[in-house]
Amino acid sequence: MSNKKVIFVGAGPGDPELITLKGIKAIQNADVVIYAGSLVPRKILEDHAKAPPETWYNSAKMNLEEIISLIERSVSENKRVVRVHTGDPSIYGAIQEQIAELEKRGIDVEIIPGVSSAFAAAAALKMEYTIPEQSQTVILTRLAGKTPVPEREDLEALAAHGASMVIFLSAAMVEKVQEKLLKHYPPETWVAIAYRVSWPDEQLIRCQLRDLADIMKSRGIKKQALIIISPGLTDNQISPAPHSRLYSKHFEHGERKSKGSK
Repeated sequence: MSNKKVIFVGAGPGDPELITLKGIKAIQNADVVIYAGSLVPRKILEDHAKAPPETWYNSAKMNLEEIISLIERSVSENKRVVRVHTGDPSIYGAIQEQIAELEKRGIDVEIIPGVSSAFAAAAALKMEYTIPEQSQTVILTRLAGKTPVPEREDLEALAAHGASMVIFLSAAMVEKVQEKLLKHYPPETWVAIAYRVSWPDEQLIRCQLRDLADIMKSRGIKKQALIIISPGLTDNQISPAPHSRLYSKHFEHGERKSKGSK
């Protein structure tokens, strides 16, 4: 790593083992680590960081100016800096403003992707978002809160597509989520709540859309939860999903001939 560079690392959704080998290597080589302490397990640093704990900085207690100042100062001292984000940095990671400020200062950026909670949730639920003939699109979105959402991306408008949706950062507004989804989905539609997926206190709840708000309120789930709506949540024994052509014995591609082909 050059002296004028900072590496952003996606640490994954919470399980310390769901970080990439490349991310681990970056943390091992760092002189300074700035991590999102409210969402990134400290165990990741304890397991991999060779720099002493006094060089680990919890960005949950810092504003943008403080983060950039720390990076700039560390880089000027020829220290290797790693910025650790939860999940994948490209999804609600607030990295764009950091990159812009670093570029103003002539500091280069490398980004190492991570496992998003959207995909950790699908794995935990043993489901697929892209069901043939039912949904071939996945929408990652959120309700407007302190951060506004463009009008064209209002949840009600997106729900009209009937695609698989993973709704982030909206647990505290679950009544509004439910209200908007019910404009386009029947009340008996299956949804899932993935609370702190891959953490020790993970909760995975399947329920019908009509019960979504009541269940989340009764469980006291107000943050760190995804709301998922997708054909992939349907019980396949009750409503068998259409099969992909990929593994059909009649489907031919560059690596396999169809049955009966010479």
